[in-house]
Amino acid sequence: MIFEKRLLTRDRGLGLLSKFWQVPWIFVVLVSMIAAVGYVALYSAGGGSAEPYAAKHAIRFGFGLVMMISIAMIDIKLIAKLSWLGYLGGLALLVLVLLHGNVGKGAQRWIDIGPLQLQPSELMKIMLVLALAAWFHRASWERVGNPLFLIPAGIMILVPVGLILKQPNLGTALITGVVGTAVLWAAGVRWWKFAALGAAIAVAAPIAFEHLHDYQRARITTFLDPESDPLGAGYNIIQSKIALGSGGLWGKGFLQGTQGHLNFLPEKQTDFIFTMLAEEFGLVGALTVLGLLLLVVAFCFMVAFRSRHQFGRLLAVGLGTNFFLYVFVNVAMVTGSIPVGGVPLPLISHGGSAMLTTMLGFGLLLSAHIHRDAELGVTQD
Repeated sequence: MIFEKRLLTRDRGLGLLSKFWQVPWIFVVLVSMIAAVGYVALYSAGGGSAEPYAAKHAIRFGFGLVMMISIAMIDIKLIAKLSWLGYLGGLALLVLVLLHGNVGKGAQRWIDIGPLQLQPSELMKIMLVLALAAWFHRASWERVGNPLFLIPAGIMILVPVGLILKQPNLGTALITGVVGTAVLWAAGVRWWKFAALGAAIAVAAPIAFEHLHDYQRARITTFLDPESDPLGAGYNIIQSKIALGSGGLWGKGFLQGTQGHLNFLPEKQTDFIFTMLAEEFGLVGALTVLGLLLLVVAFCFMVAFRSRHQFGRLLAVGLGTNFFLYVFVNVAMVTGSIPVGGVPLPLISHGGSAMLTTMLGFGLLLSAHIHRDAELGVTQD
């Protein structure tokens, strides 16, 4: 009996060791390189000092790295079973932030959990992907085509989107809705349903515009004509474009960016961190950073293609879409291609919630990769 217990313990240890060596360490290095870029950018944003941004960034990433590897070791079957609990927990946090959240810059988006100030809307996107993947992972093609089967999935998306809009946080609400829609598309929902949804949104858009907050309408009108209010609503994007253009091909050099260091560039440590990088390292540096970020997106979809179970495929598609949207929206925002929406650049911008949820998502992604051949159940008709 003692021998059997020792053998079982040894087998479990070997199983854990085997998982550890299956971790794609090239991806870990890639993520670490991007976080290192963030440290350099935040060091510059701090005026050539690790305080107050870069040091916290390094600590958060170190904690997130340990969390990512730990989550990667968890069996994907257990993650699938806990998906619904995570989704309900995310909804509870969204309700809690509306009732007792901290108010900042006119929005109620954060709650204090011990020393951590958490933004539940960031976490909710990950929980939504998990829940949708669990809902669809054993559904047959015929069942996915049944509109009645899609109603619960639609409700699962609309409820958190509505709660996030109440904060208000239009940018994150839109990203949450698009991420949920991407999972539906990957699950096999017919294209005509998306066409009908797009038509409904187009009809409702003018009505929705009238119900936006004043600052949200100002962002849209400023996007269309930023020079109409150069010292007010249009100031941020005008200064961002000046900084981007002044960087040229090779940039002004590390710690030499005038727009950032003379405080013309707003929110240089968060929303406009990419602009600061482009000013100091030029177009070449900006494209290099974008290349690293897009490699992460490519890895996400590679995991989706290699997964032999639907849960892993949908999880990887949802997480990859979420990461891509953050990169796309942030870069498009600071270049004036879309209205300013307060979306950080993942792994680079200053912020604890964004770092925590990004590394949590990567941990789930690595678990899907390591357990890509797992048996998660039979398809249901």
